Amino acid sequence: MDNNPVSCSQLGKYFHLDGKQLQQQYKDHISDYKDWGQREHAAEWLLYPENTGPYLSIDETSLSNGELYTIVTNKAAKGRKGSLLAMIKGTQAASVIEVLRKIPKRIRSKVREVTLDMAANMGMIVSRCFSKAAKVIDRFHVQKLAYDAVQEIRIKHRWQALDQENQAIEAAKQAGVPYEPEILANGDTIKQLLVRSRYLLFKHCDKWTASQIQRSRLLFERYPLINQAYKLATGLGTIFRTCKSKEHAFKKLALWYNQVEDCGLDSFKTVAKSIQTHYLDILNFFNNRSTNASAESFNAKIKAFRSSS
Repeated sequence: MDNNPVSCSQLGKYFHLDGKQLQQQYKDHISDYKDWGQREHAAEWLLYPENTGPYLSIDETSLSNGELYTIVTNKAAKGRKGSLLAMIKGTQAASVIEVLRKIPKRIRSKVREVTLDMAANMGMIVSRCFSKAAKVIDRFHVQKLAYDAVQEIRIKHRWQALDQENQAIEAAKQAGVPYEPEILANGDTIKQLLVRSRYLLFKHCDKWTASQIQRSRLLFERYPLINQAYKLATGLGTIFRTCKSKEHAFKKLALWYNQVEDCGLDSFKTVAKSIQTHYLDILNFFNNRSTNASAESFNAKIKAFRSSS
């Protein structure tokens, strides 16, 4: 099937024709869409068994109106022709498994590794459909959990700062004097400091700009818990970046887990428990250092294509 609505629109404009009508004519009469073998079930699922390879990715994406689709891609194709193995409406494990099992077992048995996130349904799909494949939990999903925990602590302090500011404004009003907020060395108020620190807390300190370095100093001096949380998050990222083997990474994760236990931050204890639950699949990253980046890139291409269509 070959249908390019953008080209039809351009051709229609060039020849002074109705682009939408030309597109419809192309789809219904010129292209092979009417003879497409997957036309009847395309709205529910698409399957291309010939695109199966030893290294796959599975991920979910929202294409429109919050509707989720499960997408399985072949890493070897690198987002180009032959990347899409399956696209299935919904994320229910039973529905996805039913479609993927239409691929002959001898072909599915050749899959050696599948990258995925921590979702239980994704793990079940891989275990049931690609039984000989190692599951590799994407390192970026693990790191995101840690950075989300940092942001949770920042947001908590931000709400406290808002309450304190409101109380100070009310007190100034009752005293009949103008309210003057505290201005920090970089020109931020306390409230602005907590808002504007959001992006620097997602980055490693090596990548901070000069203004972000100054802002981080002011933030960490005033809020040591945020500093502690940030160090834990970046420490987790360092494990993935520097460890060369599963054994080395396992030891480093154990030490990191001990730091979390000692820190007393509830949000990071939740992160640590999630890592502990999935640690075997997380450590599989160090076999081939595989990530789900190719799947994320392919999903972005699908969204861009749909948007242009």
